[in-house]
Amino acid sequence: MASSASIPAPEAVQVLVSLLADDSSAVRTASMSSLKDIAALNPLLVLESCATVSRGGRRRFGNMAGVFKVMAFGVHALDKDDIDPAFMAKLAKIATAELISSKEFNSDWQRAATSLLVAIGSHLPDLMMEEIFLHLSGTNSALPAMVQILAEFASTDPLQFIPRWKGVLSRILPILGNVRDTQRPIFANAFKCWCQAAWQHSIDSPSHFPLGGDVMSYLNSAFELLLRVWAASRDLKVRVASVEALGQMVGLITRTQLKAALPRLVPTILDLYKKDQEIAFLATCSLHNLLNASLLSETGPPMLDFEDLTLTLSTLLPVVSINNDSKDQSDFSIGLKMYNEVQRCFLTVGLVYPDDLFLFLVNKCRVKEEPLTFGGLCVLKHLLPRLFEAWHSKIPLLVEAVKSLLEEPSLGVRKALSELIVVMASHCYLVGSSGELFIEYLVRHCALTDNNRGDLDILNKRVEMKIRAVTPGELRTVCEKGLLLVTITIPEMEHVLWPFLLRMIIPRSYTGAVATVCRCISELWRHRSYGNDMLSECKTHPDIPTAEELLARLVVLLHDPLAREQLPTQILTVLCLLAPLFPKNVNLFWQDEIPKMKAYVSDTEDLKQDPSCQDTWDDMIINFLAESLDFIQDADWVMSLGNVFAKHYELYTSDDEHAALLHRCLGILLQKVNDRAYVSDKIDLMYKKANIAIPTNRLGLAKAMGLVAASHLDTVLEKLKDILDNVGQSIFQRIMALFSDSFRTEDSDDIHAALALMYGYAAKYAPSTVIEARINALVGTNMLSRLLNVHHPRAKQAVITAIDLLGSAVINAAETGAPFPLKRRDVLLDYILTLMGRDDNDGFADYNELLRTQAIAISACTTLVSVEPKLTVETRNHVLKATLGFFAVPNDPVDVVNPLIENLITLLCAILLTSGEDGRSRAELLLLMLRQIDQFISSPIEYQRKRGCLAVHEMLLKFRVICVSGHCALGCQGSCAHNKQIDRIVFGNFSKLPSAFVLPSREALCLGDRVIVYLPRCADVNSEVRKISAEILDQLFSISLSLPRPAGSLISSEDIELSYSALSSLEDVIAILRNDTSIDPSEVFNRIVSSLCILLTKDELVATLHGCSVALNDKIKQSAEGAIQAIVEFVSRRGRELSEFDISRTTQSLISATVHASDKHLRVETLGAISSLAENTSPSTVFDEVLATAGKDIVSKDISRLRGGWPMQDAFYAFSQHMVLSVTFLEHVMSALSQTPIVKGDAYRVEDSQVDNNIENGNLQAAIFALTAFFRGGGKIGKRAAEQNYASVLSELTLQLGSCHSLANSGQQEPLRNLLTAFQAFCECVGDLEMGKILARDGELSENERWINLIGDIAGCISIKRPKEVQNICLVLTKSLDRPLKYQREAAAAALSEFVRYSGGLGSCLEQMVEVLCRHVSDESSTVRRLCLRGLVQIPSIHILKYTSQVLGVILALLDDSDESVQLTAVSCLLMILESSPDDAVEPILLNLSVRLRNLQASMNVKMRANSFAAFGALSSYGIGALKDAFVEQVHAALPCLVLHLHDEDAGVRLACRNTLKRVFPSMEIEGLLALLNTQSFLSDHRSDYEDFLRDIAKQFIQHLPSRVDTYMAATVQAFDAPWPAIQANAIYFSSSILSLSDNHHILAIYHAQVFGMLVGDLSRSPDAIVRATCSSALGLLLKSSNTLSWRAVSPDRSDSTSRNHDLESTQNQQIQTET
Repeated sequence: MASSASIPAPEAVQVLVSLLADDSSAVRTASMSSLKDIAALNPLLVLESCATVSRGGRRRFGNMAGVFKVMAFGVHALDKDDIDPAFMAKLAKIATAELISSKEFNSDWQRAATSLLVAIGSHLPDLMMEEIFLHLSGTNSALPAMVQILAEFASTDPLQFIPRWKGVLSRILPILGNVRDTQRPIFANAFKCWCQAAWQHSIDSPSHFPLGGDVMSYLNSAFELLLRVWAASRDLKVRVASVEALGQMVGLITRTQLKAALPRLVPTILDLYKKDQEIAFLATCSLHNLLNASLLSETGPPMLDFEDLTLTLSTLLPVVSINNDSKDQSDFSIGLKMYNEVQRCFLTVGLVYPDDLFLFLVNKCRVKEEPLTFGGLCVLKHLLPRLFEAWHSKIPLLVEAVKSLLEEPSLGVRKALSELIVVMASHCYLVGSSGELFIEYLVRHCALTDNNRGDLDILNKRVEMKIRAVTPGELRTVCEKGLLLVTITIPEMEHVLWPFLLRMIIPRSYTGAVATVCRCISELWRHRSYGNDMLSECKTHPDIPTAEELLARLVVLLHDPLAREQLPTQILTVLCLLAPLFPKNVNLFWQDEIPKMKAYVSDTEDLKQDPSCQDTWDDMIINFLAESLDFIQDADWVMSLGNVFAKHYELYTSDDEHAALLHRCLGILLQKVNDRAYVSDKIDLMYKKANIAIPTNRLGLAKAMGLVAASHLDTVLEKLKDILDNVGQSIFQRIMALFSDSFRTEDSDDIHAALALMYGYAAKYAPSTVIEARINALVGTNMLSRLLNVHHPRAKQAVITAIDLLGSAVINAAETGAPFPLKRRDVLLDYILTLMGRDDNDGFADYNELLRTQAIAISACTTLVSVEPKLTVETRNHVLKATLGFFAVPNDPVDVVNPLIENLITLLCAILLTSGEDGRSRAELLLLMLRQIDQFISSPIEYQRKRGCLAVHEMLLKFRVICVSGHCALGCQGSCAHNKQIDRIVFGNFSKLPSAFVLPSREALCLGDRVIVYLPRCADVNSEVRKISAEILDQLFSISLSLPRPAGSLISSEDIELSYSALSSLEDVIAILRNDTSIDPSEVFNRIVSSLCILLTKDELVATLHGCSVALNDKIKQSAEGAIQAIVEFVSRRGRELSEFDISRTTQSLISATVHASDKHLRVETLGAISSLAENTSPSTVFDEVLATAGKDIVSKDISRLRGGWPMQDAFYAFSQHMVLSVTFLEHVMSALSQTPIVKGDAYRVEDSQVDNNIENGNLQAAIFALTAFFRGGGKIGKRAAEQNYASVLSELTLQLGSCHSLANSGQQEPLRNLLTAFQAFCECVGDLEMGKILARDGELSENERWINLIGDIAGCISIKRPKEVQNICLVLTKSLDRPLKYQREAAAAALSEFVRYSGGLGSCLEQMVEVLCRHVSDESSTVRRLCLRGLVQIPSIHILKYTSQVLGVILALLDDSDESVQLTAVSCLLMILESSPDDAVEPILLNLSVRLRNLQASMNVKMRANSFAAFGALSSYGIGALKDAFVEQVHAALPCLVLHLHDEDAGVRLACRNTLKRVFPSMEIEGLLALLNTQSFLSDHRSDYEDFLRDIAKQFIQHLPSRVDTYMAATVQAFDAPWPAIQANAIYFSSSILSLSDNHHILAIYHAQVFGMLVGDLSRSPDAIVRATCSSALGLLLKSSNTLSWRAVSPDRSDSTSRNHDLESTQNQQIQTET
């Protein structure tokens, strides 16, 4: 074991101390950690070293904070026996010397010095205090620091400080008077800490509390000074600190002094409330202490009368209301603490003076000053439960005080008052009329909304402390929760709440609270204590609303199904509970109906998604009321209810939607009344109360009039006529109209709109049997025209709606068996079309309103079109022209546009159904309308296409119903009223004619033209459009097959059966589309096209092909592709039916589509269609058309500058690449060049010999272009030639890549580009597209490795795509390795190294390749060497065993190669070959490989290190049997390097080392090492975990491998010089771990002093922070070790220390001089 003399512990400690001033924080942290560990073992040694460096002060040592922290830790670690007072005094002087050298007390080192002195005081308090006392003079700049030290000491150790407090006070008091203002906060804080320590001492040791007379005297003197002088300072910080100190001192001074100080102290504290919130909080804490000391003293009566406290309490009250708007959590906590502290102050006063405090608070609440009132209410709320018994007799006074505040306008006060009312209710303070008054107060504020905020504006009052604004929503929430809480939890409140809450339902101002009131009523009913007597009690209160009033109010308030707080549900629940109050007949009905209505409004989320939910709900309410009235069957009660409805108009504003519902409720009631005078009176009242300027109110009035008209039509009409006659007749209106057009327009618009709606709804609801004369009178005279002079959009909508209602009334009359024609129907239509247009003067009409007007107008047109008489042609065309343009309306806003489009489609269907004389005329009309819609069908805008398709589909459905299937327009089949009407109208003139004259023919439908319009939509990007277009085609052919065939047509039964089968298949596809949206659209389209191939006749097919140009250039790419696909399918399956003229016309259409194709892909697809046409029909005809077009282009255009390229050249490429047409096309082009026609099996081909010369020249040039394009395009001829010479061509191109890349490296790029172009052409010709992509991607990359990889990729591609060509290519390349040019050899080696991977079936060729590769591993080019080696290890697995020994020999040789890249390749290849090498191949060279890999493990290349470590681990699989011991020796030799690089700078190296250790540890057969492999310290990448692993593995080595430790230590110490700082650090810690754990004398004798010396020496001064930090940790590790215990007992030699200190100081002085 090393002796203490051999361990330079003092030097090590000095090094560690010096590292405390290191620039790196990691080094400083590590050195401090080690010093603390050492200080726990030998604190004196650490303290001595720290004291040494401290003498120079912070000017010489940069981290005095760290030094003082270590010294403080060391002092705390001292035993009592080790404490040397002289040395402690020395340390204290060092600390104080530093403190007195600075005038401020802020920095870390000063706080650390304070902690050192406090630590010394914990052992020697007198010594520390004496040292402090030396510097307690008024002139000392360090005086504040000394005082702060005493404060810290008192807080840390009160039991030792308080007995010595007298000495402190005796020295502090004389200098207090001379302390400057800037230092006074520190002194005041010290007094606060000392007083807190005194209180703590009294708690911890009450029997030994040494607070004698001298201390009290000193304390009283200090108290007076702080109170009279410091607390009156102008400096705010001084005042605050003084008040804090005084707050702690009040409990320690005498009662006499405290009482005398109160008149001065209390105002001083209160003065601080004018400052910010944090200062106010500190003042409140002191005030609370003062109140406790002066009022709750156990030694005497209260020192303050309540009168003396009034000012204090008045100051505190506004503080209660302090709220800050800051979202900061700390600010919020201060505000909450402030509130609680203030309440504690009030509680302290209340415990002594409860009655006086109560009167004080009540009076403050009546002052009407918002902060005082708010604060008083909050304090009352807080104290009421706590002083309940003392205040019990004050209930009446409190109630009166609260009553006086009920009209306070401030929302904040109202919120506090509401909360107080709830607390009062919980203590049964709310009784009788006052209780009802307070409940009404809560209800009033439950009705509060943001809309009525104007009634509660807060007065702007200037207060010292701002109250946060309370929103109406917050106040409403408080009141709602409070009211529910009172109802549910306080049974005593039941007699106050019931039936009083019923009164709260009726008043208008409480409308917003009805939901809460109803819920409270429900809760009362659920918790009722006196059963059914609740309802009987209602009858005993005359002020409770009657049943009629409750029903009228609640039914109208049901209006909003989405109202907050589930208002409809609450109202319905209350109605159900109150049912016994109403006539008995209605009770059972409500029990059945109300649950249904509650279920409808239960899911508000679903209702929000339904745009019609409001109308549906209103209708449900009206039906509910109507049926209730039917069940009541009491005319007097019903009329009484009507009177209540009439009175309730005053409860709703005119713009309130409830008023509209009220109109309808009164209307349905009047419908049930037979008294005409009563009805007339109420109609007049209804009109007077209605505000017809508001659309909602106007509509409600109109519906109400309609409901009344159902029973009193004449009465209503008389009223409407009076209104119409009096429009603008008053004197006032005439005078205003003279001066204001706007007055006249707006007023007139409102009245006309209201009248129009009332007429319309009167017609709608009136009995059908009596309306004909009224409608004819209205339409036949000028009465209606007087209503049309409106301008506002809402007024227009109202008039249009009225006309629509008139038309609906006519239709309803026809349905009920009383049909009559609508006179002047065309005039009404013209009115509607005029009203839906935009007027020039209607600038105020916005776009959305215009769209709504147009949607309503179109719906009205549909209604008018559907009534008799039939439309004229002129009217029909006028309507179509005015409406079809709406298909192009933009899609937004969707909620407005969608109804517009739906109405438009309905209108078109109605026109189709009601126009035309027979089937033929109706078919013509259908085609006319369809062609007008075609522009939208082919639109590039998706929503236009969808709308067009929807319209076409609906029209075809209607056409089929009326013309084919025998259904009527409304869908009925057989004999029905509608059919009779239609028969009379449509077929009246043709009843005696054959059906052929009545029904349209198939030709009339123009199916060919129609199919090519809708077919592209079957491939649309929108799934809905695809589905609808397929249904359109289905409808077209369903109609066509249902129509009669021409008399002379010869159609076999087989063809008919085939057509129906195809139609059935098409319908199956549509059924699939409807049920499964995930089906592949291409599959669906293919099936549709297949069906159309069968369904189209020859003439229809020709028409489809001739008109395909537009479809092939569809704006939607996917649709155009579908059209092309369909054309290909048509000509493939039915091309033989086409004549030469048809082929020529079709080719021209396809060429036109090609020319106009803007998308390249579509052009290619169209050319494919041309090729398909040529293949399946007459190719020569197609080729002639193409060449003729090309010739014209050449003559008339500059084809080289055509945008997008020359389409005809693309056509030539298409023909040359066509599998069937290429030879034919080549023959045709050659024939064209020689002007020799080709008649190949085409007897109908006739050549015209007389051609214009320009055309001949163009045709000749076209043929040349075609021939050039043929070879470049990879035609059959070129491809065959390339295929025959594939191996030689590819090999030479590959070799030339090497040469060209060598030129490219010298700056000559053009040869490479040309070669790549040739290579690309070759690839295109032979079809190697993948190889072409590789060339396009990496061809021009000239870096050495990139072009070699390119060749490898090409070889790999060929091997996969063309395995049969590999052998021939390899035979050529093996010979090329002997070429003299280096780059060609490299290219050959690159290709061969890749081809070897695919040489499994090459046999003898593989042997030749291996021989050549092995021979060229000694090539002068390093690239050739490594490529050959890479090829050798890629021999297929089925052959590799045969060559393993040979390959391993090559690898072994190249591991010593002079080129690092070759070495790296050799190591990588070794890893690969070892995966499959047999033992007999590896064993002979196992040791040689191990040695060479160990040499490479020190490489600077991270990949080399990682691979060499990994390869060494792979060799462990062969280190068995006879070679086990030898390999284990290699493991032991490599183990230190593996352990050190386990935390390498590179993650790959770390992973390789970790995996290698997992593989080699089992061979060492040590269980402890295997256990380490599963620990967190081994698997983690963190530095601290790695150091834990080093300690663990060092322990295992020492325990199980003591004989190897010497070797490990030697290798580890060598690593101290490693080029990587991390490895140096790892070696330092590993070696230190071994030495700290080892008890081997030999090891310790050799290495301990060496390592220790290196750590203390050069390593501690390393430029790398990680090395210095680890060095610090290692020194601590060594000094803590059990084998160096001797140094712990050695005390530092003060003389030696002095000399060393002198030398160190000299060195430091020299360094300072040098730096200077």
